[in-house]
Amino acid sequence: MKKHFPLLLIFIMAGLISFAQEVSPADEVLKAACQQSAREKKNVFLIFHASWCGWCRKMDSSIHDASVKNYFDKNFVITHLTVLESANKKQLENPGGEAFLNKHAGKEPGLPFWIILDANGNKLADSQMNPGGNVGCPATKEEVAHLLAVLEKTSGITDKEKLAVETRFRQNEIHR
Repeated sequence: MKKHFPLLLIFIMAGLISFAQEVSPADEVLKAACQQSAREKKNVFLIFHASWCGWCRKMDSSIHDASVKNYFDKNFVITHLTVLESANKKQLENPGGEAFLNKHAGKEPGLPFWIILDANGNKLADSQMNPGGNVGCPATKEEVAHLLAVLEKTSGITDKEKLAVETRFRQNEIHR
């Protein structure tokens, strides 16, 4: 058995590597999201994020919170592109994601950065209140007001849903 152990170890390692998940290129992620968007008659809510980004996790937690999840699911295909990872986690990035982020002036304002796209991939709105003024994961009154204005522009949000979204995202300021 000792004689065959190195060979066994090589086979196990090769098997683990073959099961490693490949990261999809950004254009494939966007194409799939837009196709789903067209089928479901929704817009795409694209979030640029990174594993090190605490506010990115807050954004996901906020969108998936039970108080607003139905609204977001009903109106948007929510998708992510991983960008701007640290050097030891570059393998997590979606190839081409950073170029798409740069195309939409999202690199400088920081993460999370989000864009609302129509089913054809045209940008309808983003997380910038003004150039360079990224709201990221909205928390302050002004940031949440920007999010609500974007949601009014890009979905059929009701007054009840606006109140739920405002209430949930304002909780982010308490937890800064």
